[in-house]
Amino acid sequence: MASTSVIDALTLPPHLEASEPPEARGLTRDGVRLLVSRIDTDAIAHSRFGDLPRWLSPGDLLVVNTSGTLKAALEARARHGERFQVHLSTRLPGNFWVIEVRRPGPVASLPYRDARAGSTLELEGGGGITLLAPYPFAGSLRAQSRLWIAALELSEPVLPYLERFGSPIRYSYVAASWPESMYQTVFATEQGSAEMPSAARPFTPELVTRLVAAGIQIAPLLLHTGVASLEDHEAPYEEFYRVPPETAERVNAARRAGHRVVAVGTTVVRALETVTDRRGTTSAGEGWTSVVIGPQRPLRAVNGVITGFHEPHATHLAMIEEVIVAAGGGRSSSHLECAYREAQQEGYLWHEFGDSHLIIGSAP
Repeated sequence: MASTSVIDALTLPPHLEASEPPEARGLTRDGVRLLVSRIDTDAIAHSRFGDLPRWLSPGDLLVVNTSGTLKAALEARARHGERFQVHLSTRLPGNFWVIEVRRPGPVASLPYRDARAGSTLELEGGGGITLLAPYPFAGSLRAQSRLWIAALELSEPVLPYLERFGSPIRYSYVAASWPESMYQTVFATEQGSAEMPSAARPFTPELVTRLVAAGIQIAPLLLHTGVASLEDHEAPYEEFYRVPPETAERVNAARRAGHRVVAVGTTVVRALETVTDRRGTTSAGEGWTSVVIGPQRPLRAVNGVITGFHEPHATHLAMIEEVIVAAGGGRSSSHLECAYREAQQEGYLWHEFGDSHLIIGSAP
């Protein structure tokens, strides 16, 4: 993988993990820092997210994910009383779910590998969940697995149940619980993501207004993201997406006119690339995507991205390097390594409550 140099050279110090929302640090959402990678000049600049209009040009198209974040973490117990936490990941056809079983930890839940098919966990409010098969299924119900296909038995529909009994998923680098509002973006219209599409978190209504006033377009799509493999760094699994006809048309029009198409987050990259053919034409579409961007599957629609900072070994790094190639650089590994080194030296913060990284080149 092209990101090997970054993986080998960098480790993430704990003090660079954003442990709380920027609002708790006295900042506005768009007050987080913005590292700008200009691939056409191989330059790195430091800014604030609120200055985003400065780095884009009239006619550029920002594509955003309108998926809202579920309160997807549920407390559970085995019949003999042992406590667990269940993370709902992906709602499947037929009302089955992909879920992750975790065990309580000193700060947040931790991976649990000893779950077995056929196990039943009791949920609050009289609900229950039964593990049916490992996911993805590799031919044996007895296999160990991080993720499971499961059946939920609830006394009410899932979304109202999660509102009553669920909480946002958090990992051990976030020391305290925060309300659901801290995990929603300004673009959220339809709940369905296990974890926040966090690249869009720094946007505010005021910033959106300034972007539009500057001639920068914004187009929506939907991708419901599942749980991250924070500890295991697995490739992403199938996720549900919807790209409206109007968004596909605006992507094609922007590219024809020589403007940049900037994905706000890797979820947007995945959805757009799923519906873009080898000629670079984007179509409307809806369904399940298994596309994984990397050296064997280069980008066709996107030539810029707004993202956070990803840990060494994260599969998103391969996608980010392909964005650098698409933005006009033949220096993907070296530029990404320099950007990440500088981000660490300057104290940029990682994860969903952290700082942002804009990667762009000159207009195509």
